[in-house]
Amino acid sequence: MSATKPLRGVRVVTLALNLPGPAAIMRLAQMGASCTKINPPSGDPMNRFSADAYGMFHKGVKDKTLDLKTAAGQAAIHKLLPNTDVLLTSFRPSALAKLGLSWKTLHKQYPGLSLIEIVGAPGPLAEIPGHDLTYQAEVGLVNGMDLPPSLFADMGGALMASEATLKAVIGLKTSGKGSRHEVALSEAAAWLAMPRRLGMTTSQGSVGGAHAGYRVYACKNGRVAVAALEPHFAVSLCEAAGVAISHPHKDMFKPSTHRAIESFLASQTRQQLDKLATAKDIPMMSLPR
Repeated sequence: MSATKPLRGVRVVTLALNLPGPAAIMRLAQMGASCTKINPPSGDPMNRFSADAYGMFHKGVKDKTLDLKTAAGQAAIHKLLPNTDVLLTSFRPSALAKLGLSWKTLHKQYPGLSLIEIVGAPGPLAEIPGHDLTYQAEVGLVNGMDLPPSLFADMGGALMASEATLKAVIGLKTSGKGSRHEVALSEAAAWLAMPRRLGMTTSQGSVGGAHAGYRVYACKNGRVAVAALEPHFAVSLCEAAGVAISHPHKDMFKPSTHRAIESFLASQTRQQLDKLATAKDIPMMSLPR
């Protein structure tokens, strides 16, 4: 993260629980924002699922416990909001309205306050329950019975929430007024799934396995991730493997090229391939089995 701290002096209060909000607040704190996390009396569920992750995401973030369903909790948060630039939430819109924290109410009371709402899906669909897994499933990122290797919708949503905060801060400086920004996790998942939807990562796509220089192969004592996609990388890979090619793009899609590179890599150890990658400037990363 840049040492310039572009959000120095910006005050953020977050009510956002689970992963997207904490991941966003971590980035905002790293950019210099002064961040305060409001937890309910029961705490953030994320702290129960992974206390280590919770601690990492909230490093440098002030912590308060308030019951916003009580008069005392309401009074406490309304003491904070006049001196707050951005409020980050992850409630359904109806729940936010019940707490007296809808955008209409907030904007009337605090014209300079911006609201970043992390929701599951945009607009009226925000009331429908969902989680990272359902949003990834919706856009085709769940294969077979395996869970995705990471929480892409949540982490993508966190990036969009930090981006929305930057938009709000810029807008405040130019207009003097706060603004509302909705961040939908389903849209974050759709954004991350765009290469899949465009066919780039399907089995027929260049980065889906059809190109012999962009695949995961077996080697003698593990695996190797090869990303020799550009022609000069593909040529270096083929020269190392003893594969003759005349057209770097077309030839890398031929079954014979796949077989020849596969045979060569299977004969090499991870250590040999790591040395080869350095010596021949080939983007490769060896992996255990």
